[in-house]
Amino acid sequence: MMNNGGHSSSAAFRCLVRRKRVDAATPTTQTLATQQLARKLSLFDLVAIGVGATIGAGVYILVGTVAREHTGPSLTVSFFIGGLAAALSAFCYAELACRCPSAGSAYHYSYVCIGEGVAWLIGWALILEYTLGGAAVARGVVPNLASFFGGVDKLPSILARQTIFGIVVDPGAAILVVIITALLCTGIKESSLAQAIITTVNISALVFIIFAGAYLGCKTGWPGYEVSSGYFSFGVNGLLAGSATVFFSYIGFDIVASTAEEVKNPQRDMPLGIGFAVSICVILYMLVSAVIVGLVPYYALDPDTPISSAFAGYGMAWAV
Repeated sequence: MMNNGGHSSSAAFRCLVRRKRVDAATPTTQTLATQQLARKLSLFDLVAIGVGATIGAGVYILVGTVAREHTGPSLTVSFFIGGLAAALSAFCYAELACRCPSAGSAYHYSYVCIGEGVAWLIGWALILEYTLGGAAVARGVVPNLASFFGGVDKLPSILARQTIFGIVVDPGAAILVVIITALLCTGIKESSLAQAIITTVNISALVFIIFAGAYLGCKTGWPGYEVSSGYFSFGVNGLLAGSATVFFSYIGFDIVASTAEEVKNPQRDMPLGIGFAVSICVILYMLVSAVIVGLVPYYALDPDTPISSAFAGYGMAWAV
């Protein structure tokens, strides 16, 4: 009995630490002929997927909360520090995606480098990350829609938040998740085209915010930077705490690595796609945050709709 128990424990341990070979994910002529995933994605598609998956929560949700509670006017510096941390992680993803172009992303990388046990944990952690991240972004849509319609009471009833048995339910966010899920089920080429269109619209909106905000800021003298507490209102500790929080806004670039088996030339395009996506997001986040905290004192920003509230103070609520 003891020998059987010891043998079972040894076999279980070997299962936890067994690893895949690095070349297991390298496509060969035979695998290319029989693989299920079509290689249709170009470098532009990868950048669109990375930017589209990343931009959203950082600008539309975190700007007001982090500025009010952690950084003050120095929010831009926090986004820069968070971007540097994300870039270091992105370099690792780019290198591993080059060597192991697999749809498994971090799950497959850890399977190759460490073992199946750690890979299993990371796989479930990724599911949790994408679930919570998607929910957070979807939840941020309704407050901005309410601002667009002119108030929460003017939203269509099917989109307005409801309280059921003391629990806040957001039907608008749920509907958005269902629509995006259905779109993803149509196929990689169709979903990447939709992603490119949405990303283009999103970036265009952010560029408009940057230029319109810069115009208003230059016209009014940037009142948000003239607060009595100074640029670093919460000190170094607040700056670093804000950097840790805004790092959440860079979650998404790793999705590019998950498309490795659908890329035409993964060895060349994966590093470039990840690098360009992170760089674009860092630049946009820094410029938008610099404009928003400059237009309105940080303590006056609405934590739910910071961009809309900043422009509303100048009679331009329609702008966002």
